[in-house]
Amino acid sequence: MKPVKVGVLGLGTVGGGTVNVLKRNAAEIARRAGREIIITRASARDLNRDRICDTQGISLTTDPFEIINDPEIDIVLELIGGTTLAKTLVLKAIAQGKHVVTANKALIALHGNEVFAQASAKGVMIAFEAAVAGGIPIIKAIREGLSGNQIQWLAGIINGTGNFILTEMRDKGRDFADVLAEAQALGYAEADPTFDVEGIDAGHKLTILASIAFGIPLQFDKVYTEGITQITRADVEYAEALGYRIKHLGIARKTAEGIELRVHPTLIPHRRLIANVDGVMNAVLVKGDAVGPTLYYGAGAGAEPTASSVVADVIDVVRAMTGDPENRVPHLAFQADSLADIPILAPEQFRTAYYLRLHAEDKPGVLADVTRILASHQISIEAIIQKEPPAGKSSVPIIMLTQNTLEHELNAAITEIEKLVTVTGKVNRIRLETLG
Repeated sequence: MKPVKVGVLGLGTVGGGTVNVLKRNAAEIARRAGREIIITRASARDLNRDRICDTQGISLTTDPFEIINDPEIDIVLELIGGTTLAKTLVLKAIAQGKHVVTANKALIALHGNEVFAQASAKGVMIAFEAAVAGGIPIIKAIREGLSGNQIQWLAGIINGTGNFILTEMRDKGRDFADVLAEAQALGYAEADPTFDVEGIDAGHKLTILASIAFGIPLQFDKVYTEGITQITRADVEYAEALGYRIKHLGIARKTAEGIELRVHPTLIPHRRLIANVDGVMNAVLVKGDAVGPTLYYGAGAGAEPTASSVVADVIDVVRAMTGDPENRVPHLAFQADSLADIPILAPEQFRTAYYLRLHAEDKPGVLADVTRILASHQISIEAIIQKEPPAGKSSVPIIMLTQNTLEHELNAAITEIEKLVTVTGKVNRIRLETLG
C-alpha cells in the first residue's frame, strides 16, 4: 500500500518531538500500522529558528493553509495550540476530508462538540490522546480499555506545574510565590501562569475526561475551577500532621443528582498512591463498577512523552482509514446520538469533607461556639488541632477536618463563624477526598 502522508502544523516542543519519534521509529511504526507513515510537509512561524528535530526531507512553509490545501496530505497534526487559528485550520482540514490529530486540550474542551459533529459528517477522524496528561494513554484507557464499565468517578493530577509547586512547598517548606518563580525559570510555568495555577488548564482536561467517562457533551463552562494561589506553607504542614497531602485535583463524580465537575486543591490520605505522585508528573485514578480503582501514571508533558501519544493516534488513524466510518471508535467513547443530558451540579450541591483553618482568640468557649455552629448545619467534626498562640499574638490557629457535608451547608456555617467577634479574618477551607 502507498505511504500515508502527514502534514505537521507547528514545530515547537510537541511538533519537534513528534517529528523525531516518527522518524526514529519509522520501521516499527510501519509494522504496527501496516503502512509507511511519512511527514512530507510542516509549517512554522520562523523557518530559521533552531529546532529539536531533523527536518531533512520535509517541505517547510510559514503558511499552514498550504498544508491544509495540499491534496497529497492524508493526516494533519495540529500542534500549534490556541483556539482561534487552530480551530479554523482544523475545521478547514475536516472540510477537505483530512483526518486530524491534535494535542490541543483547549480546542477540544471549548469547541469539540462542533469539531466532532463536522468530522462525523465528513467521515473523518479527530484523535486527541495527547490533549490530556501528555504521554499517559488515559483517553484510550477510559474510552476503550474500560468500555465495559460504568465509570463512577475519576480524580487526576493533570497539571504538572501545579503539582511541582505543591511538591516543593511540602518537601522544602517553601512559599508559593518562591516556587512559582522557580517553575517559571525552569520552563514549567509560563510568564503568565494563570492557566496553570488557577486551574483552567486542568479544567480543560477534566472536561474531556468527564465526557468520555460518562457519555456527556463537552461542557467546560460548567466545570468549577479553583487554583492553588491561596495554599500556604502552613496548610501544607498541617495537612501532613493530620496524615494528608495537598494535591491539585480534577474530579468528576457521577451521583444520583447529577455529575460533579470540579478542579481544586484537595487533601488526600498520604497512603494513597496518587498522593505520592510528585514533581511535574501526572496521574489519573479511575473507578469503574466492574474493574474497581485503576491508576495511570506518567509524564504529563514534554516533547517526546507527548509525541508518544500523538504518534499513537496517527497509527490508530492509519489503521482505521480504510474501514467503515460507522464502525470506528466514537470520538467521545459513546455513540454521538447516545450522549446523555445528565445535569452538571452547581458547587453548592457538591458533597465532600473539608479541611478548615481559622484564627480565634485564645479564650474559653471559643471552640465551643465554632463547633455549635457546625453542628447546627449538620456538619460533624472528624479531627481538631489547636496550636499554641504565636509569640506576641492573642489568637490561635484552629484546624478542623469535617466529615462529608453539602457545600451549601458549609458555606452557611462559615458565614456564621466569620461573624463571631472572637474569630479574626477569613476561614480557609480546602476540600478533602479519601478516594476510597
